[in-house]
Amino acid sequence: MDTQTISGSPSFDRDKPPAFTLGIEEEYMILDPQTFDLRSHINIELISKGRMLLHEHVKPEMHGSMLEIGTGVCKNAREARFELTKLRSIIWHLARTNNLTFGAASTHPFARWQDQEIYPDERYKILVEDMQVLARSLLIFGMHIHIGIEDRELQIQIMHEMRYFLPHVLAITTNSPFWMGENTGLKSYRSKVFDRFPRTNLPYEFASWSEYENYVNFLIKTNCIDNAKKIWWDIRPHPHFPTLEVRICDLPMRVDETIAIAALCQAIAAKLYSLYKKNLSFRRYPRALIMENKWRAVRYGLDGKLIDFGKQREYPARELVRELIEFVDDVLDDLGSRKEVEYIYQILEMGSGADRQLRVFNETGDMREVVKYIHKETTLGLFEDASPYLPDIHTPSPDAIAEKLTSLTPPKII
Repeated sequence: MDTQTISGSPSFDRDKPPAFTLGIEEEYMILDPQTFDLRSHINIELISKGRMLLHEHVKPEMHGSMLEIGTGVCKNAREARFELTKLRSIIWHLARTNNLTFGAASTHPFARWQDQEIYPDERYKILVEDMQVLARSLLIFGMHIHIGIEDRELQIQIMHEMRYFLPHVLAITTNSPFWMGENTGLKSYRSKVFDRFPRTNLPYEFASWSEYENYVNFLIKTNCIDNAKKIWWDIRPHPHFPTLEVRICDLPMRVDETIAIAALCQAIAAKLYSLYKKNLSFRRYPRALIMENKWRAVRYGLDGKLIDFGKQREYPARELVRELIEFVDDVLDDLGSRKEVEYIYQILEMGSGADRQLRVFNETGDMREVVKYIHKETTLGLFEDASPYLPDIHTPSPDAIAEKLTSLTPPKII
């Protein structure tokens, strides 16, 4: 892996380590248990019942067949696993009591976006008015990982260097090969659907937090956006929370996969910080080059090749993922996440979600069998009876509640 000595001194304190906490958001498909098509929850009170149990850990998304959950702030990957398992288990329980079920994948194999209801909320009405067919057709399901990094200057530095590794992360998580009944030939079709939105893909470089802040304020002043959350990059500083948010991932099916990816992203950030403490940094490469690797991840996933820019050669994606795990090895024990990150070796063996979806379709020729498989994998390891764990759900802070309620229109950065 490429490292270099830092010239100049960043303005953050190298001796005060970030918390490297974890938070995870997942967006689920709400399914009809007979047809396995998407099913709207708008008239079923799923949201209101969910909020009675989960407070603001659950919220609707723009399409009525989509539901988002978010964990609290977790100290480590083990805590994140327990909380995510509880949240998924409770959503599964609520769905079953309403004659529904759910699944985790980044596109539904055969549902049509034209048939989906829009959740009756003024925020979504504004978004559809602004983005038109781009918003209505955004029938994709994602996962966002928040890594606790309190220093804004350090967030910017780590964001720039983490860009290099994001195609590797995407390759592991690819889980959207189908779109409206067609095999797209891509392992992450979600990525290309989302590309249609403005201010997506990998971020550009900023010399400092103030330069990034000036960029955001300029967009707000000129009415390009009304808030910083409408910058939808693959990785971004969160406007209100002291976190760096990784957004490139497809939504994995299994809890184990989600936690492995969250732990890997946390480990990458911690490794880069450890280099800063030694007055080193990971070599930065132009965004245009990293975008080449992102395309390879979108198209081929783990079965393709990624470019090692330092060696100026392409290598099998699995080989470079193994090299990435070795790169972060020396921070895993301090983070307490060795077991979680090493689960990625199992993903390399069994294939990503996209690989497994395609395997099921090739064996059965039936898209409904693919959705059944998604549902089965989504519920793997969940609690059949989640009621004993309800008191353990973290009550969110007032700031977190406000954030969830205004996720599309938060206050402007000042």
